[in-house]
Amino acid sequence: MFHAYFVYITTNENKTTLYIGITNNIQKRLSQHYFDSQNAKKSFAGKYNCYYLVYYEGFEDIETAIQREKELKKWRREKKNKLITSFNPDWEFLNHQVI
Repeated sequence: MFHAYFVYITTNENKTTLYIGITNNIQKRLSQHYFDSQNAKKSFAGKYNCYYLVYYEGFEDIETAIQREKELKKWRREKKNKLITSFNPDWEFLNHQVI
């Protein structure tokens, strides 16, 4: 199954802040988050150094991906933590595991 869009969750090094986003190029987006955290700090992810990938889902169409992103953003932290743990039990940083 081809995934053109991704909903993803990043965190900071201490795993205290979560950022939920959507992209069609996950590696490029992670690079943008990293660059912003090291430089301008204009975005939420940049200000809080959220460039460590801990969760992602692939989608074939943008509408479904947007709907899922909005759903996850409404969740309480505890529910987000459970989702991440079910996908990535040790909360490993997955930046180099995605293409």
